[in-house]
Amino acid sequence: MAKPIPHLYAVVLAGGSGTRFWPLSRELYPKQLLKVLSDRTLIQRTVERIKPVIPVDHVLVITAASHAESLRFQLDGPGGLPKENIFVEPVGKNTAAAIGLAAEAVRRRDPDGIMLVMPSDHIIPDDAKFLRAVTLAVQVAENGYLLTFGIPATRPETGYGYIRAAGRAALKSQGTLKALAVSRFVEKPDLATAKRYLKTGLFYWNSGIFVWRAETILKEMSKSLPTLARGLASLRNALGTEGEAKAMATFYRHAESISIDHGVLQKTTRAAVIPAPFRWSDVGNWSSLDEVADKDREGNVRIGPVVDLGSRDSILYGEQRLIATIGLRDMVVVDTADATLVCPKDRAQEVKQMVELLRRQKAPEQLIHKTVQRPWGSYTVLEEGPRYKVKRVMVKPGGRLSLQFHHKRSEHWVVTTGVARVTCNDRVFDLQVNESVTIPQGTAHRLENRGTVPVNIIETQCGDYVGEDDIVRLADDYGRTGEPSAISTNTSTS
Repeated sequence: MAKPIPHLYAVVLAGGSGTRFWPLSRELYPKQLLKVLSDRTLIQRTVERIKPVIPVDHVLVITAASHAESLRFQLDGPGGLPKENIFVEPVGKNTAAAIGLAAEAVRRRDPDGIMLVMPSDHIIPDDAKFLRAVTLAVQVAENGYLLTFGIPATRPETGYGYIRAAGRAALKSQGTLKALAVSRFVEKPDLATAKRYLKTGLFYWNSGIFVWRAETILKEMSKSLPTLARGLASLRNALGTEGEAKAMATFYRHAESISIDHGVLQKTTRAAVIPAPFRWSDVGNWSSLDEVADKDREGNVRIGPVVDLGSRDSILYGEQRLIATIGLRDMVVVDTADATLVCPKDRAQEVKQMVELLRRQKAPEQLIHKTVQRPWGSYTVLEEGPRYKVKRVMVKPGGRLSLQFHHKRSEHWVVTTGVARVTCNDRVFDLQVNESVTIPQGTAHRLENRGTVPVNIIETQCGDYVGEDDIVRLADDYGRTGEPSAISTNTSTS
C-alpha cells in the first residue's frame, strides 16, 4: 500500500477553456469540472488519486478566475482543499508561469519540496500503477532531474508532443519500472514523422505530468527563462501576505506566455522519462474515450440512455434524453439538454473550431449549461424570453442561498417538493408543497432547506432585465458578497 512521501506536493493545473469536449464542456464549465466515466469529476479524481502519497494540505491548484468558484465548490467540504491552496491567475500565461508560481509557493513552504505537476482533466484508471511510478519519479527527481511520464506510443498520433529516450539504459529502476535519460522533446509531428517515431520504439507521447524539486525547476527557469525568473523572484516575498494579489497582478501583466515544454524542457540537459505503466488519456476530444472507456462487442463506447442497432466503433453519449442510433460507423454522437454533436471520429478535433463559431455567434450553448451546479444545490433554466425567465431550483438538505436582492426583477416561487424556509426582508416563514410567495424587486430574500429531503421550487422572474448578474449578495455562507464581477456574469445566481 502506498504511503505518504516526505516533501512531496501536488500541483494541479486547472485552467482549461472547455472547447474540445463540447457540448459536455462549456467555456464556464470546462472538462475538469465534468464527470467522465466516473461519479466524480475529473479534478476530484485527480486530487483523490494522489491522496495516499500526498496529504490534501500539500495539494496546490492553479486556475483561472472564471473557474475558481466552481473549483472551490468541488474541492471543498470536510477534509477538502484549504482555500489558500487555490491560486487564481489574473490572466492565463501558459504553463511556465503557472508552474513557476507553484514552485515559489512550494519552496516557501518547504525548501526541499518536490512537485508532482498534473493537468486536472486527465483520466488514469490505474491508480496503484500511477502511484508506483510517482514513487520512482520522486527518487529520480531527488537527484536533480526533471522527470516526466512518457506514454508508450501505440499509433502515429499527430495531436501529442513526443519525448525521445536517449537509449534503454536505466538511470534508476524499481522492479519493471525504469527511468531513462531524455534525448529531446519534440513538437507535434506530421503523420509521416509520427509513423517514423513509432517504428523506432524510442519515442513516447508527452503526458504533461512532471516531477521535480521546486528548487531545480526554478534554477532551470533562471537559465532558460531569465525574465520570467526575475518576475518570480519579485513575487516570492509577497506570497501568503496581504500584498499577494497585487504582486500576482504585476507578475502576470509582464510574464512571458510560454509553455514549460518550450521554455525549459526542450533546453535542459537534466530531463528524464519513465515509460508509463498505467493507462492514460488526456481526453483531448471525444474520440480519445476509445483509450480508456469500456466498449461493447461491436467496439462502441455507450454512455447514458443509448439504444443501438448495428453500429460499430462509435462514441454514443446521452445525458437525459434517449439516443437511438442505427448502423453508424466510426461516429461521435453526444446529446445534452440544449445541444447535440454529431461528427465522424476522425474529425473530433474540429469541435474546437465549432465552439469558436458558436462564440462568434454569441450562442449561449458554448458558454454555460442549462443546469448549473451550486454549493447549495443547482438550478435549471426551463424557459427564457423578453422580460421573463423560468427556472427549477433545487436546494439540497442543509443548503441555503445567499441573502440577496435584485435591482431590476421580481421573483415568484412555488414549492414542488420539501419544505422551504424563506426570508423576505424581516419575515422568516416556511412554505409547504403547492404554496407560493412573491419577492418584489429590491427586496432582501433567501431560500433555505432545513429538512432532510431536497427542496424544489419553480421560480419565475419578471422585469426589465433578468440576467444572472443582477444580484447583490448581503450575506453568504460561501464567501460571496456584493455585486458579481464581469467574470461571474451568467453564473452568479444565488
